[in-house]
Amino acid sequence: MNPLPYHLHSKEFISPCVILLTTTSFQDTPGPHHDYLAKSGLEIVRARGPLQEDAMLKLIAGHGGFDGLLNGDDLITAKVIDAALNAPTRLRVIAKYGIGLDSIDVKHATALKIPVLFTPGVITPRCGTYLSADDRAGQAVLAHIKSTKEGGWKRITGHELYGKSIAVLGVGRIGKEVIKRAAAFDMKCIGFDKYWDDAFASQFNVTRAASADEAIKSADVVSLHMNLDDSNRGFINSTRIATMKKGAWIINTARGGWWWKRMWQRRAKAAYLGGYASRCAG
Repeated sequence: MNPLPYHLHSKEFISPCVILLTTTSFQDTPGPHHDYLAKSGLEIVRARGPLQEDAMLKLIAGHGGFDGLLNGDDLITAKVIDAALNAPTRLRVIAKYGIGLDSIDVKHATALKIPVLFTPGVITPRCGTYLSADDRAGQAVLAHIKSTKEGGWKRITGHELYGKSIAVLGVGRIGKEVIKRAAAFDMKCIGFDKYWDDAFASQFNVTRAASADEAIKSADVVSLHMNLDDSNRGFINSTRIATMKKGAWIINTARGGWWWKRMWQRRAKAAYLGGYASRCAG
């Protein structure tokens, strides 16, 4: 597979294309992608993201623009896109390392005929394994380690995933990986997605919920994997937590914006949730 977008191989370019690389996970993860960039002939400008709008604008102005953006969760707003398009070196492509596009104004880029690419599957297995991490946390492994290091041998009762129920909100690539692992724990799987895969649901015995609210009410674990937009921003709030089973766990490998920020402190004090595991910034 050609590792670079077609736009960056076009013969119309006389000088090397200039690419702004801001995704830290791409830069910090070992692998052949570093060799691809080194051999591509592209001029790479590196920065450590995720960057806010003002930082993106300064980089564009300071370098006279870029042919392409290889970004993570940087804010690629309409203002950033306009600045990049009107710079001496005009923007031709935006490539997201990951799958969530909520930090990019895709509608504005599309209207200006700037393609927005993403990389489905690049983090799918990694996100799926967070269910196993929840099992370890639920069995109080970290608390046991801390107690042992302090010279104790305290018996702490945790919880396990075996036989429990899990609600997976968003049964796409990552959601399916979570369900596969949940099935290995003999968990009852409840799914919600606008686009339903009947064959997959039948294979892994997934019950389809009519709504996200219905899915979370009876679940011992809720795993979030839907795209973030204005319709579901702050979805996990005090009202919804109150409808869940007391002691339920929430795993968020999607977006921090799913979580109503002030809610955690309030519900944590009441010890309502069993726990919250996240790989996302707020």
